[in-house]
Amino acid sequence: MSIRDNAWAMAHALEKKEISAVELANQHYEQIASVDKDVHAFLYLDKEGALSQAKEVDKKRAAGEKLSPLAGVPLALKDVMTQKGVPTTCGSKMLEGWRPPYDSTVVTKLKSAGIVILGKTNMDEFAMGSSTENSAFGPTHNPWDLTRIPGGSGGGSSASLAAFEAPLAIGTDTGGSIRQPAAVTGTVGVKPTYGGVSRYGLVAFSSSLDQAGPCARTVLDAALLHQVIAGFDPKDSTSINQAVPDVVAAAKKKDIKGMKIGVVKQLAGDGYQKGVENKFKEAVAELVKLGAEIIEVSCPNFEYALAAYYLIAPSECSSNLARFDSMRFGLRIGDDGVKGAEEVMNLTRQAGFGREVKRRIILGTYALSSGYYDAYYGSAQKVRTLIKRDFDAAFEKCDVLISPTAPTTAFKIGEKSNDPLAMYLNDIATIPVNMAGIGGMSLPCGLAEEDNLPVGFQIMSPAMKDDRMYLVGGALEAALLSKWGKPILDFAPKLAGSK
Repeated sequence: MSIRDNAWAMAHALEKKEISAVELANQHYEQIASVDKDVHAFLYLDKEGALSQAKEVDKKRAAGEKLSPLAGVPLALKDVMTQKGVPTTCGSKMLEGWRPPYDSTVVTKLKSAGIVILGKTNMDEFAMGSSTENSAFGPTHNPWDLTRIPGGSGGGSSASLAAFEAPLAIGTDTGGSIRQPAAVTGTVGVKPTYGGVSRYGLVAFSSSLDQAGPCARTVLDAALLHQVIAGFDPKDSTSINQAVPDVVAAAKKKDIKGMKIGVVKQLAGDGYQKGVENKFKEAVAELVKLGAEIIEVSCPNFEYALAAYYLIAPSECSSNLARFDSMRFGLRIGDDGVKGAEEVMNLTRQAGFGREVKRRIILGTYALSSGYYDAYYGSAQKVRTLIKRDFDAAFEKCDVLISPTAPTTAFKIGEKSNDPLAMYLNDIATIPVNMAGIGGMSLPCGLAEEDNLPVGFQIMSPAMKDDRMYLVGGALEAALLSKWGKPILDFAPKLAGSK
């Protein structure tokens, strides 16, 4: 048993009592101690809490209790999900040191399944970014090349997987923040259908777009985690009261003969790195070999998705972040007994929010202001409807849609920091999925020839048909693994001190 094994293999070893949950957690803490000074995937390690969870699993297993398939397997949690008594900062000084008094529904489900939560991972502040450079606590580094970004906003979660610090992780995806980090780190990331996983206890950035989801090193591992966290939650008004599709069976099936798979014409061409396009085409050729029918589909309104997203998301963020008023929780600056409430609030927001958060709050407040609402926010919502109709029309012809996940491989840290528009363009292929509220997955499909860095392959499925992307993802992953002879992460340079 090695920390480089996938979660399914670890679960099997635990079940056969080849290793205890406590031993497995400690092995991962040893790896974190060795490599995280260079990677900086974690913001907080809850070693005491995790080992207590692991001991409980071992105790139940020794007593012969029936446990969940992933009981005892370690996990890294994005620092945007509340966990009782554990610091939850959302990568912001505004919440530094805040310990929530309750668990998010996702955390409740993880604990019930006996999954051991190692700690909280780094992220772009309040999930605003595509590179994890906007964290108030410093950037996370890509384990493939420490000078490059691990994606964002969930770069900490994806980096922890690629650095073998955890076999599973939780991310959240507002415009691609699970899938784009997965693409640039050679891991698997899934954005479930909006409403498929409870949003209760997820600190909101953009309420109509945010969705928590599984991150893993294989499609099956992601499916197993998806099965744990998904399902209806009466505490969440956006939750869908419908049975969760059998994503685990779909991931295991690996038979896509006769499936109709649509290549989205608009998600290619200008701005897409040659190596990304080449690896994508090679993966499409594998799907053809597996008996799938490839259809080119046009979604003309996708070209407006980015612009509409950057009106809707900031508008919702300006509304959601208004709660950080220095009065109830979080940071408070300048409260000397003389200054008034407004002055204290202004000083707190000035010190507590980073540059990107301030930029989006200003954009959103402007878009929602009197006289501009219809022209900006209202128009963006109409575009959203058109994007959804494009998807509906495409899914009438196809079972799933595919595209590259991100237009380029991982770029250098600092390369796009002063060019917000260039940064935003990184989400061009992932945003339409969030706008329509459907499911999206990214899995690795090879290394770009220009830089030998991972390329992501995106699969999109209709709402509450998440099993379809696992079916295609599982089949493609198996075909590529057979072609490469070893998992893609085995091609990555070994980190100093790594096991």
